[in-house]
Amino acid sequence: MQLYRDDGIVLRTQKLGEADRIITILGRTSGRIRAVAKGVRRTKSRFGARLEPFTHVDLMLHAGRSLDVITQAEVIRSYGETLTGDYPRYTAGVAMLETAERFTPVEKEPSLRELLLLIGGLRALNEGEHASGLVLDAFMLRSLAVAGYAPALEECARCGAPSGDGTGSGRRLPAFAVAAGGMVCATCRPPGAASPAGPTVALMLALLRGDWEGADRSERRHRVECSGLVAAYLQWHLEHSIRSLRHVERV
Repeated sequence: MQLYRDDGIVLRTQKLGEADRIITILGRTSGRIRAVAKGVRRTKSRFGARLEPFTHVDLMLHAGRSLDVITQAEVIRSYGETLTGDYPRYTAGVAMLETAERFTPVEKEPSLRELLLLIGGLRALNEGEHASGLVLDAFMLRSLAVAGYAPALEECARCGAPSGDGTGSGRRLPAFAVAAGGMVCATCRPPGAASPAGPTVALMLALLRGDWEGADRSERRHRVECSGLVAAYLQWHLEHSIRSLRHVERV
């Protein structure tokens, strides 16, 4: 069997047989990997604790027919211990792991930009400088952008008419239509489109651009509205719900 090495973030684990686990990892060079960690559930396992979700690991693997086999694991950085002690940050982190997996549906297809976004998002949650909900929404918006689905926030998603003041405040663009691809003008507005407040759209733009100074100044009501729009837009494009979002605390 071919031996190879990669590093990445453990996304999730599942039991296999009496003592093994299947570990899903988003790797730097290999993309999403599913590999068996043999004997990892035994108390005397060599690297059981190193293969938990939220852990950045350096791995040695044997390529298999259906599942690869992990032969060595070394921790680069573990984010789990800090996150599990803080429920809002933990639930945001779980949602990020699930989102990263959904954005990498094909196994072993390189997804370096998604991995780097995930590492940056987990680091931000771990440091706690920004509200967990803002970090999660920024991660989701940027993941959408990497996949080519960034929402139109400064011009009409249908006709291209620009925002009146160029700041994303929503002037002249009164509605957000998920299926249309973002903000739409009054002429292009479809039935059922949302009508977000101007500061909510400005917050989405700040998160997409990485303007944390602007994002941190936002009011709670605009953060809540932003989170709802981002979640709806993300799940529409993924054509799949992010189940862990229901547990996220929006503070």
